[in-house]
Amino acid sequence: MLGAVQLGLLAACVVLFVPMGMAGWHLSRNKMLFFSCALFITLAVGVHLTPYFPSISAFLSPSEVISTPASLYRDSCVLLLHRVVYSDVGECDDIGANFDDNENGCKRSWDWTKNGEVDECDFQKLKKSDASDLLNGSWVVVAGDSQSRLMVVSLLELVMGSEGVERIKGDLFKRHSDYSVMVEEIGMKLDFVWAPYVANLTELTLRYKGSKDFPDILMMGAGLWDMLHVNNVSEFGVSLRVLRDSVLTLLPVSSSLDAGGGVVSEPKPSHLLHLFWVGMPTLITSMLNTAEKKQRMTAAMCSSYDKELTGSKLLRQSGGPLLKLDIGLLSDFCGLRCTSDGMHYDEVVYDAALQIMLNALLIESNQKPQ
Repeated sequence: MLGAVQLGLLAACVVLFVPMGMAGWHLSRNKMLFFSCALFITLAVGVHLTPYFPSISAFLSPSEVISTPASLYRDSCVLLLHRVVYSDVGECDDIGANFDDNENGCKRSWDWTKNGEVDECDFQKLKKSDASDLLNGSWVVVAGDSQSRLMVVSLLELVMGSEGVERIKGDLFKRHSDYSVMVEEIGMKLDFVWAPYVANLTELTLRYKGSKDFPDILMMGAGLWDMLHVNNVSEFGVSLRVLRDSVLTLLPVSSSLDAGGGVVSEPKPSHLLHLFWVGMPTLITSMLNTAEKKQRMTAAMCSSYDKELTGSKLLRQSGGPLLKLDIGLLSDFCGLRCTSDGMHYDEVVYDAALQIMLNALLIESNQKPQ
């Protein structure tokens, strides 16, 4: 392929030497001047019009066409964040093992799968110091049901340590209540908001919009309580769409949607607010602890609720503003041995979800290798 410089040199040679050659063939001076001018004008017009013809530009500058933008690279890595595998340490029972207290020293760990695509993204398990640097001075809000509360536990254990979390667990796990803590060491404020229904999450976003005081990171999720106490798929979908519209007007977050659900040609500029959706876990109906749960929280109902979530375009994976932390996928990978009640899983699942969230933050803030 010819580059622009080589093509320019070739054109110059044509303009210079072709008329000289013609002169050597004893053409009249007027004919030679006419031909030279016509050739020069043609080449000049061609050079100026080339940028307006993509196919020609692609021919002249192929490297610009085939190069991958950094944003596309980052997006592809975000899509690979949930590719994890689990492994056992010690002798583990088949079902319902408590991986922290098992008498055989059973412990389950996780890591990202080892293949070319995932390795290129260079995902990292952030330790306390790295996570503290990333979250330093941040205001983090986690809103939702018990799944969101377990995400809070994983986050606090990472930045405060297990002993620090043990001291506050009594307050954190007060039934159906909010909780707030200031991690003075890094200046991070963390609020947990008990919001088991999607309507509660919508109210929360409207409250932030009204106060014009927004967190830096907002993790939210709901669905389990709706499935148990309402059990209406269509109503759940409607409430998700209302939440989506509320979130899209909360801040100028980047999205391919407008508040009405239509596609916009140019997304709004990004804000520092990072939005995540805490997905529902894989429910093992036979292990649920009440007859009502077994009757209503079936695999078919879970599938219907997930379809409504996708169809609502709330998630970034379907063009919306929130990146899904797929607890369902992560808990399914972990399997039966990671749960004792078919709904709440061992901390290794939520630790994986937390590290996925932190790596997404690194990617979005351009702190990952390009």
